[in-house]
This record gives sequence, C-alpha cells and structure tokens, in this order.
Amino acid sequence: MEYTLENQFLKAIINTHGAELSSVKDQNTGTEYLWQADPTVWARHAPILFPIVGRLNNDTYTYQGKSYHMTQHGFARDSEFQIEHSTDNSVTLLLFSNAATLKMYPFKFQLRVSYQLVNNLLTVSFNVKNMTDGEMIFGIGGHPGFNLQLDEDVQKNNYFFSFEPSKSRVRIPLVGPYIDIDKRTLAPTDTLIEVSDTLFKDDALIYALNSQTKISLRNDKNDYHINVMLDQTPFVGLWSPYPTTSDFVCIEPWWGIADELDSSGTFEEKVGMNKLTAGQEFNSQFRVAFHDKKN
Repeated sequence: MEYTLENQFLKAIINTHGAELSSVKDQNTGTEYLWQADPTVWARHAPILFPIVGRLNNDTYTYQGKSYHMTQHGFARDSEFQIEHSTDNSVTLLLFSNAATLKMYPFKFQLRVSYQLVNNLLTVSFNVKNMTDGEMIFGIGGHPGFNLQLDEDVQKNNYFFSFEPSKSRVRIPLVGPYIDIDKRTLAPTDTLIEVSDTLFKDDALIYALNSQTKISLRNDKNDYHINVMLDQTPFVGLWSPYPTTSDFVCIEPWWGIADELDSSGTFEEKVGMNKLTAGQEFNSQFRVAFHDKKN
C-alpha cells in the first residue's frame, strides 16, 4: 500500500512494504528526485536498514551462544509495516517483532519510521523501542538513492559531493562487503568529491562522523542540488553500483556498520551497534532538502 504526502513544494510517496520512500517529486517542475528502482541496476529506492547495517560475516552471528542467520541490511526493508497515524504532510509506519523476525533476531521490538514534509524539506525519523526483558542490540540506517539530472549540458562528472563543515574525516575502507577498521585513514572531505563511474569501484565510501554534518550533491552547471543533514549520525556511506553504473548516487546515514574483516561473529562484540535496556527507546533522524534547477 502507498501513502502520499504533499505540500506546495513536494509530493512524496511511501510504501508500507519496507516503510520505503519510493518517490519525491517537485510540485512545480515535476522533477523526480528519487531513484526509480530499475531492477537491472538496483531494484530499491530508499530501503530502511534494520536491525543491522551492511553484511555479517557469512550472514551469521551468535548471541548468547546461539547461532542466527540474517542477510545484508536486515529484514525491515522486506517487511510489511502498518500505518500508525498520518496527516497530509506526515506519516508514521510501525513494525512489530513477530515469529519470523525472532528466528533471525532474538529481540522483541517496536520500530517506527516517520516521514514529514515542511516546505522543501523531508525529515526521516527512526524510533526503536526495546520490548525485550533484557538488553537489545541493533543497528539502523537509511539508504536513499538520489537521481543525477543529466542532459546535453550536464554530465555525470559535473556532479560532486561537498561536506560541511569543511574538514577532513576518517574514512573506513571495505574489503569485499566487510570493513577493515585497522586501515582507516584521514580523508580529504574538505575538498569536492567528483562523481564518476569509477568512484565506487571499491564499493561504498564510508566516513566516520563526530559532529553535525551536511552533505550536498551538486553540479557545476545549474542549481539542482540535494542536501542531506546529519545531526548525531556516527557513519555515512556514499554509494552507487559498480561495474553496472547508472545516473544516481546514495547518501546513507548509518547508526551501525558492517562486520569487521576479522569479526568474531559475536553480536555482543559487533562494532558500531546500539544498545537499549528493557523498555528504553532510541530516536534518530536525518533531513533532506531538495532544490530543482528551475526553481
């Protein structure tokens, strides 16, 4: 089922399957800002990553001595949510733990994903509540794909990422789908990062964040740009598929990260995870501002 949010600036469509944002259009120009899930390239728009971000070693982990199997990015993106409440410009979707999730993830939870439009700004909020008697361990994140608007004057290499504040940040490399945290380096995010077909040849660019950050996707030909604002987000991934390439990039806010290359596989020791005591709640959000070249 789809739910539509609208104001005078934007029209957004959210699917109850995965609580996934599937379209963001400019009300004045009709420009589609979100990747439209071509299955030959990447068959998703903006999946919700929960209760892990990235991949587990061998898609397996142990918790309290018992082994569990869970595939990349967890199960929320393939789960059916229910609409808890809604208005013309906001909606909250809810997922409960159930018999199927407990086979993969032995914690009882409530996961709420909320979307709100204010002018040209979309806020995506996460609320996780621990319904288990003991401690709950989880990761969560967003994975929105944003279109590169190309024409005879604007090519892919006219686009770039910029970070604010302008300073260097720690980059965490990937070896296959796993992080090699011992090889992390200080990377120059105080300069523009040009988008190209080969930028993601080694998979996602992953950065550790330690302060409020704005990441902009812009081009040097017109004023089309998208700003992603991250307040208390420990990691961000920049990604587009390779070697299959297309005209979109993802800016991914993460409260979690993939397994380390030499991970023990023990969930209690997994790097980057969040922990809640019984009944405790976790709240986080990111905000996206959309600007068309014709506005």
